Amino acid sequence: MVDDDTWSGALHRLWQAASRAEEVAALADDVYAPLLATPGVHLVVGTRWDEDATLRYMRALGADGDGPVIVATARSMPGAAVREPDGEPVVTRASVDELDDAAWPEVEFLRQSPGASVVACTFRLDRSGWAGLSVAVDASADTEGVARRLAQAVDVIVACHTGILQRGREARRGADDALLAEASLQMDSSLDVEDTLRRVARIAVPAVADGCLVHLLRKDGPEFVAATHVAVQQQRALEEAGRDDPWLTALLARRDDGDQALFLTGAALEGSPFAGPGPAGGGRHPTVVSVSTLHARGRVVGSITFVYQRPEDRLPDSAFLGSLATRAALAIDNALLYELRRHAVLSLQEHLLPSQLPAVKGWDLSASYEVGDPMLDVGGDFYDAVPRPDGSIALLIGDVCGRGAEAAALTGLARHTLRTLLEEGTDPGTALSRLNRALRQEGATRFLTAVVVTVTPRADGTVLLTTCSAGHPRPLVLRADGSIGEVVSGGLLLGILDDVSYESHEDSLTPGDTLVLFTDGLTESREADGTYFESVLPGRLSALRGSDAAHVAESLARQARTFRASGQDDIALLVARWNGITPSDGLLPLETLLEQAALR
Repeated sequence: MVDDDTWSGALHRLWQAASRAEEVAALADDVYAPLLATPGVHLVVGTRWDEDATLRYMRALGADGDGPVIVATARSMPGAAVREPDGEPVVTRASVDELDDAAWPEVEFLRQSPGASVVACTFRLDRSGWAGLSVAVDASADTEGVARRLAQAVDVIVACHTGILQRGREARRGADDALLAEASLQMDSSLDVEDTLRRVARIAVPAVADGCLVHLLRKDGPEFVAATHVAVQQQRALEEAGRDDPWLTALLARRDDGDQALFLTGAALEGSPFAGPGPAGGGRHPTVVSVSTLHARGRVVGSITFVYQRPEDRLPDSAFLGSLATRAALAIDNALLYELRRHAVLSLQEHLLPSQLPAVKGWDLSASYEVGDPMLDVGGDFYDAVPRPDGSIALLIGDVCGRGAEAAALTGLARHTLRTLLEEGTDPGTALSRLNRALRQEGATRFLTAVVVTVTPRADGTVLLTTCSAGHPRPLVLRADGSIGEVVSGGLLLGILDDVSYESHEDSLTPGDTLVLFTDGLTESREADGTYFESVLPGRLSALRGSDAAHVAESLARQARTFRASGQDDIALLVARWNGITPSDGLLPLETLLEQAALR
């Protein structure tokens, strides 16, 4: 027998158990046992109903039973709607024979008990459904006391259920927040547009949905980029639908102004690739599709389509989908802006460099340029090869301090000034002095280095090198026998002092020799242990003996890029290989031309 104090203790234990339970059904034993210990009570039956009077389950436990009898079902019983409480719990006292079978499925258990009466309490659990708690009693029972205890148990059950739902919502919010944080981290870690979109799809499945499609909005409509699904076969079907399904294309074209996710199911999916039992739709649960438009900085950049084949209570809400869409949109937009900037920078960089090097008999000319800054500011490295009136060629390379718009402006000024002067026949030292004066007159706040080498074929088949340098790294010569020579040069940086003169130094090339000009991005590439590429450059260059100019330029740039663990300066190389000329080439050495002119 359970007295009032024992009953109060049972309710307290019920409340404590609720703090650990994830379902109200798990609390049934803590409710049923004290009620069955009440004098005159022989059977307890609990029911759970959906809002539309669909019976979800019944649980019955008798005083002499070994264990509860549980009936799990999804049986629609419209007659039970008469029992649905509008607000406060409703207590019913009646004979078992007075109960209507259409409204009381509990009677199949209640009629088996020795009692002739029923005390029941029907109550609302939440907005999605209601429940009933019924006991079979005999004539010895205090029905008023039993009804009071039922009402008390119901109060605790409702409070426990509310707490369980609240904890579930809090846990869901915590999981959602963690997922959003991880999604932001993953999506922001790439500035490649397609990689970012693929990351969006991978993050969402299966945490958010069973399948995911991502589209970019282009001028001519949605463009499919990525898809993923928990099942490989269904992923293939999703990819096919994302690429060319007319129903989906029309839907995405209409979804260009909505902020809230659009949920579609049932008849709304007719004619879609997600309807029916096919790979893209169907499953154990009804297919639900949601479409979220991706807005970033006042414009639409694309859309995310989620496909769900899971219970309704596991579908994400609109607020979560909105937060995920906002993060995805910003990550995608950042990647798009980065891509636009990258193309703009590369285009500007191309205009600061010669579109092609001149083709000169006897010479094999090539160049290489490696952008080193991951932020993609325009670099200040430049190079050029300029044919001169006397038949020589002026090879020039330079490096403006820093990056960005100001560096780009000085790069253009330096290269075009030197090119114009050298084309007119100005000697290299004078050309550098005049460039220095122009920089000082312009009030340039940055300095730059440059080296100009004129190469002039001689009658004996060799080439005269005349070098003027303004603080630039010394060029190297790869001799035909594999030895490495350094071209002597030196001089003050450009843009530092007003009046500077530059001296020339002479050297020579023989057929098969290769002249290599480069910027300090090559030599200052640094390995993880602190070793500079400059220390290994002679050996790496010597190993390229016999290679053409293009291979030398590309190989050195690639090796430096692979070598460096630090250092983000651009790398520019200008390589000239002297192959020599023969009389059949129709190109006479400068000395011969001068002799012929004197004879005239």
